[in-house]
Amino acid sequence: MSGKGMSKPVSTASILRIAILGAEATGKSTLAAALAAHYHTLWVPEYLREFVEITQRPPVAAEQLLIATTQLQREAESAKRVLENAAQGMEQGMEQGMVQTSSLLFCDTTPLMTAIYSEHYFVEADSALARLAAEHDYAATIVTAPSMPWVADGMQRDSDAVRQKVHQTLLHKLQQAGIQYQLVDGSLQQRVLQSVEYLGALLAQTD
Repeated sequence: MSGKGMSKPVSTASILRIAILGAEATGKSTLAAALAAHYHTLWVPEYLREFVEITQRPPVAAEQLLIATTQLQREAESAKRVLENAAQGMEQGMEQGMVQTSSLLFCDTTPLMTAIYSEHYFVEADSALARLAAEHDYAATIVTAPSMPWVADGMQRDSDAVRQKVHQTLLHKLQQAGIQYQLVDGSLQQRVLQSVEYLGALLAQTD
């Protein structure tokens, strides 16, 4: 059945949250920003960086849960903005007879990394933080390799030895939890290409 002015069906826009994980100084933020630019979407900066800039100190054990929950709040706020942008795109797509596909949101770190650092610096993560870390409800996970030169920043970063140890802990946690991930390495351009190839299969499933 057809008629003048009728458009093709438009799917409901959905958010696919992509976790960008890695130890300190592995290019998570740079990659998240580059991927967001590539896909014309948004990314969620790491709240820990903002916390340290404001307080001029690293967080203590009792503040780790705050770091994680605030990170998730920022994700929710960004997801809402992505949905609003997608809704506008759907309206334009309907006028042009186009189908709207899923939208991506790149998340620079998750509660899992907060929990890992809690275990490293404070022996363990509290139960509430551990529960948040265990959920890890993301459509895909990308891990940044600790291969770029390590640069100290005065407050957050510890040493390359710690970076390597945290990286190995992260891989162990992901494998232990049965979470599939893509390890990206090389230059920024190479990491973007590796990520795009990895996400291509995910996006193909949502078309």
